Amino acid sequence: MEIPVYLFTGFLEAGKTSFIKETMSDPNFNDGKKQYLIITCEEGEVEFEAADFPDNVHFASFDDPQRLTSDRLNAVVKRAGADIVVVEYNGMWTIDTFYNALPQNWMVYQEIMIADSSTIISYNANMRQLVVDKLTSCEMVVFNRFKPEYDKMTLHKIVRGVSKRANICYEDLDGEIEFDDIEDPLPYDINADVVDIKDDDFAIFYRDMTDEFAKYKGKTVRFKGIVALDSSLPKDSYAIGRHIMTCCADDIAYRGVVAKGMGNLKLTTRDWVTVEGRLIEEYSKLYRGVGPVLYVKSIEPAEKPVQEVATFY
Repeated sequence: MEIPVYLFTGFLEAGKTSFIKETMSDPNFNDGKKQYLIITCEEGEVEFEAADFPDNVHFASFDDPQRLTSDRLNAVVKRAGADIVVVEYNGMWTIDTFYNALPQNWMVYQEIMIADSSTIISYNANMRQLVVDKLTSCEMVVFNRFKPEYDKMTLHKIVRGVSKRANICYEDLDGEIEFDDIEDPLPYDINADVVDIKDDDFAIFYRDMTDEFAKYKGKTVRFKGIVALDSSLPKDSYAIGRHIMTCCADDIAYRGVVAKGMGNLKLTTRDWVTVEGRLIEEYSKLYRGVGPVLYVKSIEPAEKPVQEVATFY
């Protein structure tokens, strides 16, 4: 039997417990017929009291990420006779720890990050890697305790620096919710005859292109990148891209597209070049499937940019 899981992430005192309490009291979520298990992975100022919930809500806790295993998770569900699982996750634990322990029949139906509007900027400045970890896979970010004097754009950019797909909403002190409607204009003209990608904009281009390739299909683009030869590719093909940093030095990774056509150049791995070409979608061994392929129209040697590693800021 498939077990639906609702995963709530965020840092200590962000308001996860209160949010879950409100969710469990909503008859549209808790119909009183199914059995629910709330799994807590940390203790904050607000705690769950069994007396505050109906008899169909049960509780289990894990205080050590090493104890998160498929067998233990299955055991607590079996003991509770639960049909649905709600998880209040520890903000200091990585999301992979939970997903790697997920039993085979558990399915995460929704992942929501709860963030305190007054503290998340500090967390982002000092624990960026953990913030990125929580933003990467969540479907919604709730900035609660939002006050009129707070800057929505600053909070918006924290999310959009990692995820384009996550919905964003702001919940004020009275519990009123406003959904984010800030548009994110691209820093280049995607409708130009040649979409010219500046050095500082490569990370944004790469993420947007891979997330929404349909709007780039058939477009001619021009950008600077590093050549990477790969033995799995045909003789006239190679990868071209940049090293991109999402949050910190530990997560820098090379991200590129397959390119076809070397012109008169004899390319070697780590060569910097400026390339112009037309993007299409086709099968490549490098992707082990279909992906973006750049048909090169022109290519020339280039000096490496001032900032070799591309970022979103």
